[in-house]
Amino acid sequence: QVQLVESGGGLVQPGGSLRLSCAASGSTFSLARLTWYRQAPGKERELVASISSVYVTNYADSVKGRFTISRVNSEKRVYLQMNTLKPDDTAVYFCNLATTIGGNRDYWGQGTQVTVSS
Repeated sequence: QVQLVESGGGLVQPGGSLRLSCAASGSTFSLARLTWYRQAPGKERELVASISSVYVTNYADSVKGRFTISRVNSEKRVYLQMNTLKPDDTAVYFCNLATTIGGNRDYWGQGTQVTVSS
């Protein structure tokens, strides 16, 4: 019912910026919680940022002040603006949509690679 597709990843130098985008299908977008996760090689998946249906945001301490999550419900899209990137930000970034409509369910995108290197 719900499909998510991430885009915007790539190679960037330390101190640079990227904007990730996640496009969703389905009818539950406006009532869903949207979250960006990331997973680096050899590391567990971690929460990066989330935004609720009423636009309350939450950030990992490691990205607070550098990353901004936003949503545009009319576009069924969630963004992650990443500034002042560091090598430790290198990971595959995943978009997650969580909804209670039709049952408590989570949907995941395929991920997009972000590499921060000089």
